[in-house]
Amino acid sequence: MKEGIHPQYRDVVFVDLSCDFSFVTRSTAPTRETIKWKDGKEYPLVKLDTSSESHPFYTGAQTRVVEAGRVEKFRQKFAAKTKEVNAAAAEATAAKSKRR
Repeated sequence: MKEGIHPQYRDVVFVDLSCDFSFVTRSTAPTRETIKWKDGKEYPLVKLDTSSESHPFYTGAQTRVVEAGRVEKFRQKFAAKTKEVNAAAAEATAAKSKRR
């Protein structure tokens, strides 16, 4: 690797401010703050608004839109259009056969 062009890859503490959850991982995230971790070492600190502990998708608090209702609505709409198109095609065919 070329010297002096790569960011420093080091252990960093990430803290989720919304639920006071923290974890240590490796990162190149730039930071000026440090924190003393449980093992007694001092690590750079990165503050987060959300993490897997507080995000609704991962906590199960996210509400899913009931897609069955959407699918049924689409099918009903599509079936109505299909009936209209088939009826128009039948009329056109009948009119065309009368001309012959």
